[in-house]
Amino acid sequence: MNFYIVIPAHNEEAYIAQTLQSLIEQTFPPKKIVVVNDNSTDGTQTIIDNFSEKYPSISSIKTNSKDEHIPGSKVINAFNKGLETLDEHYEVICKFDADLIFPSNYIETIETIFRKNKECGMAGGFCYINKNSTWILETLTNKDHIRGALKAYRKECFSEIGGLKSTMGWDTVDELIAQYHGWQVCLDETLKVKHLKPTGKYYSKASKHKQGEAFYKIRYNYILCLIASLKLAVKKKSLLYFINCMKGYHKSKRNNLPFIVSEKEGVFIRKLRWKNIKKKFLLF
Repeated sequence: MNFYIVIPAHNEEAYIAQTLQSLIEQTFPPKKIVVVNDNSTDGTQTIIDNFSEKYPSISSIKTNSKDEHIPGSKVINAFNKGLETLDEHYEVICKFDADLIFPSNYIETIETIFRKNKECGMAGGFCYINKNSTWILETLTNKDHIRGALKAYRKECFSEIGGLKSTMGWDTVDELIAQYHGWQVCLDETLKVKHLKPTGKYYSKASKHKQGEAFYKIRYNYILCLIASLKLAVKKKSLLYFINCMKGYHKSKRNNLPFIVSEKEGVFIRKLRWKNIKKKFLLF
């Protein structure tokens, strides 16, 4: 299968060489890698150029979004810029972050998953972070969710879900819509990817209400938003995070912001969420 990879990058000179090197060393190498340099002011472009001179599969483009790191929109806008430069001959499109070190068998394993399971629409491994010189699982989400940092999509699935939404929560809504269309989300716990930069480390203060806004845009009702916000706040050990989520939800509802899923998709999403909640607490 032909793998194309798009990597949004903003001021990643400390990490991107390790990411690109780990992709070059794959046992099943990707056909194309395009790095989207989003308004970097450090040495990111120089590092990319050094790799592209040595490896024909690597290319880059530049884009200039706003400086602040608003989760979701900034990275997906950059991803879409990179996607526009690619031809249609891919069978798998990957959205990878620029601060990861992939095990050498990562793409080979993902390719095997897609080849053996025709109903698998997207696949991925797990992020691990360095804590006290030990690499531990980054436990921000459930183990049935693929982190946005390392997603691979079968072309047909990617097309059917309409690509990636330019909003916070894009890496949740993509999986929900994929399941609405009958695709499976596949994870492999043996694929341990080193995540060099903690998630959300550089999010701006302006993004504090964005998670609640994302819950509203995927048509969560109040109770689902409450449960989801509380769950995230517990993981982050932050009461303020919970408060900001709920404020974001109420603000979005008050301003009647547009939804990013259809009414039918919203019904499916709510039913699926309640099913998973009941399953978790053994309330079948």
